[in-house]
Amino acid sequence: DEPDGTKGSMWDLDQKLDQPMDEEAGRLKNMYREKKFSAILLLRLAFQSLGVVYGDLGTSPLYVFYNTFPHGIDDKQDIIGALSLIIYSLTLIPLLKYVFIVCRANDNGQGGTLALYSLLCRHAKVKTIPNQHRTDEELTTYSRSLFKEHSSFAAKTKRWLEADSFRRHALLLLVLVGTCTVIGDGILTPAISVLSASGGIRVDHPKMSSDVVIVVAVIILVGLFSMQHYGTDRVGWLFAPIVLIWFLVIGGIGIFNIFKYDSSVLKAFSPVYMYRYFRRNKKKGWISLGGIMLSITGTEALFADLAHFPVAAIQLAFTLVVFPCLLLAYSGQAAYLMDNQDHVFDSFYRSIPDRIYWPVFVIATFAAVVASQATISATFSIIKQAHALGCFPRVKVVHTSKRFIGQIYVPDVNWILMVLCIAVTAGFGNQSQIGNAYGTAVGVVMLVTTFLMTLIMLLVWHCHWLLVLLFTFLSLVVEGTYFSALLFKVDQGGWVPLVIAAVFLIIMYTWHYGNLKRYEFEMHSKVSLAWILGLGPSLGLVRVPGIGLVYTELASGVPRIFSHFITNLPALHSVVVFVCVKYLPVYTVPEDERFLVKRIGPKNFHMFRCVARYGYRDLQKKDEEFEKKLFDNVFMFVRLESMMEGCSDSEEYSIYGQQTMQSSNDLTAALPLPNRHQHHDLTTISSVDSIVPAGSPLYANTMTTSSGQGSGGQTEGDELEYLSSCRDAGVVHILGNTVVRARRESNMVKKIAINYVYAFLRKICRENSVMFHVPHESLLNVGQIFYV
Repeated sequence: DEPDGTKGSMWDLDQKLDQPMDEEAGRLKNMYREKKFSAILLLRLAFQSLGVVYGDLGTSPLYVFYNTFPHGIDDKQDIIGALSLIIYSLTLIPLLKYVFIVCRANDNGQGGTLALYSLLCRHAKVKTIPNQHRTDEELTTYSRSLFKEHSSFAAKTKRWLEADSFRRHALLLLVLVGTCTVIGDGILTPAISVLSASGGIRVDHPKMSSDVVIVVAVIILVGLFSMQHYGTDRVGWLFAPIVLIWFLVIGGIGIFNIFKYDSSVLKAFSPVYMYRYFRRNKKKGWISLGGIMLSITGTEALFADLAHFPVAAIQLAFTLVVFPCLLLAYSGQAAYLMDNQDHVFDSFYRSIPDRIYWPVFVIATFAAVVASQATISATFSIIKQAHALGCFPRVKVVHTSKRFIGQIYVPDVNWILMVLCIAVTAGFGNQSQIGNAYGTAVGVVMLVTTFLMTLIMLLVWHCHWLLVLLFTFLSLVVEGTYFSALLFKVDQGGWVPLVIAAVFLIIMYTWHYGNLKRYEFEMHSKVSLAWILGLGPSLGLVRVPGIGLVYTELASGVPRIFSHFITNLPALHSVVVFVCVKYLPVYTVPEDERFLVKRIGPKNFHMFRCVARYGYRDLQKKDEEFEKKLFDNVFMFVRLESMMEGCSDSEEYSIYGQQTMQSSNDLTAALPLPNRHQHHDLTTISSVDSIVPAGSPLYANTMTTSSGQGSGGQTEGDELEYLSSCRDAGVVHILGNTVVRARRESNMVKKIAINYVYAFLRKICRENSVMFHVPHESLLNVGQIFYV
């Protein structure tokens, strides 16, 4: 009986779940609560995504009709035709293409052109810097699919891309063009959104000077960029209610205007009116597509901001709130313009009912600020990805949320964006010209995404070539049509994003080119193991107490900086560890798979190599944590090595996949990664560079092993004690302070790129010691010049 004396009465489900129950019921209880928590979390993230992702797309009604008809409206039917184009543009591109197709091409939740490039790098050998090792492909996050039929069209495309370095560089250049244009969006979006919102002041005060509007816009922009350091999580909670109210308000105003002025605008849902619009206006109608395209601006920011929110949250927010409210808003403006054609220049503010004008103006201003947040957050995500892939100079990246690691803030880029945004706002002072520039930027990014999606569908999804052809054809027809119209407006402000993108492209490609040449030089000039062995156990030097961490970009071999160091100094630390910090084309590397440890030379040389691997979303920990984890893995390596004595010699694979046998003293101890089969024998295990998962049985065994006989007369316990004493004596971080110069016989372009542009970027970017959080008292810089 229930407490009220009745039988079978329905209690609250949560109260029932708190009662004692058997194991099966407990499992069901946990499943229910997990689903309930997941649903609540999804709704929360969908709500937050409104404030970060959709502000740009949501404020387009402020300026679309003005930029579509900059010279006024000649025929009422043109309003219905323009509305029809807007409706089908929103349906085909943001809704169908991006929300339901492109967003599925994310790299474990990471979006943007560089995330697509990372996917391609894993499924085809298109990476221009060949620093990947065979063990990188065994990471649990290194997800990729193999071709079942090598004669398929997709397999042939893959081989065609891999066959020529020019094609690989062309693909990278295409990706960087799209990336740089998105950065340009981060400058133009705040300018046009805030300036359009501020222009509402002049509707009620028509005699007000335009300079006042510009000053107000600049003040708002300074406040916006000053708030970025609080992080996307806090900014999202602050902005999300504003954007939600904004969408509900513009949707409500749209319904009001449809019924008050002219409900016949709903005929625009028929595509026939698009055809009639072009037939009536011909070239003029074609050029007006540049204004229509502003209705879908912010769509690329939607994709780039996937790092901040899951795909399901973004899809939910768009389909339930954003899409229907935008359709109502544009339809309402069109209905108002049917009776007030002369008000096209400020149709949004004119269409607001008088009683709520000023409250809506305030909300519109706040919404314009939020619109800027979408592209600013997207720019931060893209810069982080570009830096990890070696395509952007070293900058400070701050992770602003402990719960959502994708939410970041880049201070240096933030202030550069602010200065450029203010310059564009004050320089133009005209939202029409800024709109032309904005449309050009969006058109370029969408075309780049279409080409990359074609490769993703072939190489990653393995779609049938007919389906890929259909997607590419339809996308190019729509986006190519828009882009062709934008070409008529290049001289009317459209040149701005092209110049901005060109500047950032020069910076990013030159940085990548300089890193590539330096890496190639280090690969060809690395020191042979035979030379190291010929020096003897003391390396011909006095071995002083302590551990020297020699940082290098090489994942195999001894770097030239080491020979330069021991040639010019008479002493070397008792233990030497070559540390390679390497970023892989994956979103993250699990902690238990981060380090690869290997011994170089005999045991009495006390030389190791440690490769620390990161994904482009990972945060490199501070020096104390990094050091501790590095030494923990070195000690674990020594324990495992003693257990594997007597196994066959390991093999080392060069960067290019060529198999080379090392001496019997160059051992690699390892354990299988979590996804490997447990029946591997010791020989197989010893041939793989990996680290023991902390929870594995062998980890426990090695922790209890106190001694083991090693070669060279030194036991495992003795070596561990020796390593511990050296660590206590002090750790010195040895970094190469290299100067890269072009050879005398190099052509002029290469000399300018290396000697001036690359040298300047290295001088102004953050030092390696700062990126690695190395304290100055334990830092040693070794200078040398590379001629490439």
